[in-house]
Amino acid sequence: MNAARGRILVWDLPTRSFHWLLALSFLGAYATADLDGDHALHALFGYTIAGLLAFRLCWAVAGTRYARWSGFALSRRAVADYLRALVSGRPRHYAGHNPLSSWSAILLFGFLAAAAATGIGTLMEIGGEAMEDTHEGLASAALFLVLVHIAGVLVSSVLHRENLVRAMVTGTKRGESQHAAGAKRPLVALMLLAAVALFWAGGFGAPGLRDNPGLIAAAIQVDRGDHDDDDDDD
Repeated sequence: MNAARGRILVWDLPTRSFHWLLALSFLGAYATADLDGDHALHALFGYTIAGLLAFRLCWAVAGTRYARWSGFALSRRAVADYLRALVSGRPRHYAGHNPLSSWSAILLFGFLAAAAATGIGTLMEIGGEAMEDTHEGLASAALFLVLVHIAGVLVSSVLHRENLVRAMVTGTKRGESQHAAGAKRPLVALMLLAAVALFWAGGFGAPGLRDNPGLIAAAIQVDRGDHDDDDDDD
């Protein structure tokens, strides 16, 4: 006899917090890449991405059911079976990541980590122009993967008839109770948010950014750079 279906918890609070903080940080990093000033604001976004990815690596071991590495369907057989079902018009439902989104997430995390690493190298003046060019190329590749990810979410939402964006906000999907992820882990999410907030308040530095100016000072530096350009034009 099948278990009753209803709204079940799939994505715990730390996973959801990570997801949206990473999205905002990448958007911020890309938007501030070419701003004038000393690039402190761009560096703050970049270091936030690096810190979030480090957290996600740990949470893939210590997190709840679908946040762990075991929650990613990465085998070639799983991918092949999912594609066959997709082509037949009867895509297999996964409570967590399906095989395509699993590989999409892993690739995106990898490119973001590489972009963050080369960005830190550029900030520390390691590797010269080659490091900077590599950083820009990796950032562009990560942007492409982000766009693919968004397209995949929209297509999957239609094919599976479930709002995946809403699921990452609420953490719930329709499913059977035995497939639920377990606890929400609010304390871990609160600690993650507090660490990001403290960093953005200038509470601690990082390699190449030992004197962390914080959000307000970094924004002022960008504004000052804009005014300096206006003066040069005059």
